[in-house]
Parts: sequence; C-alpha cells; structure tokens
Amino acid sequence: MKLDVAMFEGHHVNRAAADRRCATLTTRRSVKKEYQAAWLVNAVRCVDLTTLAGDDTAGRVKRLCAKARQPIAPHIEAGLGLKPGALTVGAVCVYPTMVPHAVKALEGSNIPVASVATGFPAGLMPLHLRLEEIRWAVAQGAAEIDIVINRELALTGNWQGLHDEITAMRAACGDAHMKAILATGELETLNTVYAASMVAMQAGADFIKTSTGKESVNATLPVSLVMIRALRDYGALTGHPIGFKPAGGMKQAKEALAWQILMKEELGRDWLNPDLFRFGASSMLGDIERQLEHHVTGRYAASSRHALA
Repeated sequence: MKLDVAMFEGHHVNRAAADRRCATLTTRRSVKKEYQAAWLVNAVRCVDLTTLAGDDTAGRVKRLCAKARQPIAPHIEAGLGLKPGALTVGAVCVYPTMVPHAVKALEGSNIPVASVATGFPAGLMPLHLRLEEIRWAVAQGAAEIDIVINRELALTGNWQGLHDEITAMRAACGDAHMKAILATGELETLNTVYAASMVAMQAGADFIKTSTGKESVNATLPVSLVMIRALRDYGALTGHPIGFKPAGGMKQAKEALAWQILMKEELGRDWLNPDLFRFGASSMLGDIERQLEHHVTGRYAASSRHALA
C-alpha cells in the first residue's frame, strides 16, 4: 500500500507501561510439566535455525541442516510420543553464498531456506547492489529473504524514502517471503520502532523482525511488545496478518516460553504457528532439547550429549 503516515504519526509509546507489562508477563502465569513440554515442542517448530558467521563453510551448513531435520534426539521424540521425523524447525537461515549448500542439504524435507540480504547487517550498500543481492539469493533457491532497513532513514524520519526502498526490496523478492529487520537496538526510541514497523508493513513485508543479532542490544520483550501492537493495529486497519520474528540474544528455553506467551496474549493462537511466528536462534534450541530430555527422563543431560547446530 502507499505510505500512510496517519497510521503511526501521533502514536506515542508509554515506555514505563511497556516495561511494566513485560516484567509481569511471565510472573502472573506459568506452564508446567506436559504443558511446558508442549509449548517447547511448538517453539522448535518456529525456530529459524541460523548460522551467520564469517567462517561459515559448506560443512557447517550441512551440519546445521541435519539438525534442522532432526532437532531433538530420537529417544526424546519417542518419549514425547512424536512420530520419527515429524518435528522439524521452521527454516534454516544463512548468508546468500551458503544458500546452494542449504538447499541441497534440505532437499525433500520441505524446510525452507532463508537468506539474509541487502548488505546484512549494516544495510549500507548502494540500493541497486542490495536489490541485486536479493535477486541472486532467490535465484539460488532461497524461499525467504531477511532484509535490513536503512536505519538512517528511520532515525531521520524519512518515512517516504524508507517506504520506497522496502517496496523495491519487496518487488525484488518475487515469490519469496520477505522479513524486514528493523535493528531495533539502533532505532533509539520505541516511538521510532512503532513507526518503522508500520512503514515496513505498508511497504509489503510479510514479517517484521527485531534484530540482526549483531547489535549491542537485540530482541527484548518491551521492543517486541511495541512491534506486536503495531502488527495488531495494522491488522485491524487492513485485515492483513503480518508475521513476527524476534532474533538475537535468545539462548534459554524459558525465553521461548516468554515470547510465546506474549504472542498468544497479544495476538492469539494463530500467531503460534511458523507461518506467522519465528525465533531467530540456534543456541536456544540446545537448551530446549535439554529441557525436553529432562521431561522425558527426569534427568538433565550435559550439553555435550546433544548434537550441535
């Protein structure tokens, strides 16, 4: 849709209220025993298993994809009553040059390959090169593209410029889903986060995503709450559901529970499915597997007992 500043200008975020809401989110209720196990299994379904390191190799991506196909050990699957191979992650996320390796390793699995693009993580390449990187990744087989916005445009309030860039990126993605990374740790205020979320959705983003994982501050519950409220407002005004992806810094299973509780309370059950909700994480999967093994066996395993992503 065209840029409509009336959808976000004049909307001010009460930071104290947002902090208070998130501080009590997991203290007012909890899930235990088989219910907690069920929530953790659902979290596995929503993980974008990720490697975005400078020393990535074809071998590392192949191992990541093996973990994506078999995210928890077979004896834990059996203990939970899951069919062998029924549980997989939501997607595998890699750099563009690693896309062909991931596509080959995941052949026949129905697990999509996501690629970061547009000069990730800074996003400061010339626009025509950012668009070409998107097209190249899609041509290599990426079904999802995680783009990064130009933070300068958001910080200076150049909403038309930001809208135009994201619209061009959406067109370059073609049939691939586009996740817009806002890099919220660099946007300074929650008001800017809300506005940037709205602009990204107006420009055609299928998902909005908190962070690249490379900022000093990544996904936090208050920032996520503001983005989710933007999702809810946008959906109420347009009737079009948009997905959400927190990413960066999430390492423990209890964080997977917290974000799922936030999604269910703010948006409802539909946003607990991988078509509308993803976690950008890798190390968190290891802790989820340990917690599920404890549920099945009554014992915590050493981290070394679980295959690394």
